[in-house]
Amino acid sequence: MRIDAIGWRAEAALRDGDGRARVLAALTASVYLDVGGEVVWLARPGAVAHARAIHVAPETSVPLSAVDTADVLRRARASGVRPWRPDAAPATAGAAAALRRGAARLAASVPALGSPRGLGAWLVGAPPSGLLAAAWPRADALAHACAADNPVAAVETATALVGLGPGLTPAGDDFVGGAFFARAVLARAGAVDAAAWQAAASAVATAAARLTHPIGAALLGDLVRGEGWAPLHELATALARDDDAAALDAARRLTRLGHSSGWDLLAGFVAGARG
Repeated sequence: MRIDAIGWRAEAALRDGDGRARVLAALTASVYLDVGGEVVWLARPGAVAHARAIHVAPETSVPLSAVDTADVLRRARASGVRPWRPDAAPATAGAAAALRRGAARLAASVPALGSPRGLGAWLVGAPPSGLLAAAWPRADALAHACAADNPVAAVETATALVGLGPGLTPAGDDFVGGAFFARAVLARAGAVDAAAWQAAASAVATAAARLTHPIGAALLGDLVRGEGWAPLHELATALARDDDAAALDAARRLTRLGHSSGWDLLAGFVAGARG
């Protein structure tokens, strides 16, 4: 068993915990665990980096759901691998303005990324059908709340979205997370009222504990604080630096995340960068 990478939140959970873990969900390519009250997961080498992920390479081609979880955690704790932590996007007024301009340009470049899935359809103005039909007007309302720089309205519309949609992380969770991630980046740059949006983020994270499952609530709690998957951080940095080529590359990698999670996150991010 080889430990290839570990996120900083996963490393902290292993360091501070008692070595015991409870399996939350066991999939072929990933295993989600509760370690000392923190959600972490095992993934294969090369998987997308995240603060909660531990990338492991078993000696055989067995599915991760079949590995000895306790052994993996012992090895991860003793691995000495430097924990992954994302670089922060530039936090200046100029960077915030560039991020907003770049997000608007990115929305126009969606055709270059492929056919949007889930709430990614919001980017091209194509209301989804089926389970996500009810989410469309709520996603649009959250985008308007961000454009109006109204954190109170954003909380109301965000909590109406959380938990909507199929999958390990519902599309509504990811859209909300992407939007609040963008607001957190703008808040760090002083472009919006940081205290007001932090209070809104806390309200959404608290509501998520009762509106979605523990894995979704943990991931959403990270996103509203401005923490997420590596391509999302890279997207924010590229936009803040007015680097459209790097932004498009990061967006393309983001859209490959999950069945529609990456598209949902991208749409939410573009919505949250408004105003």
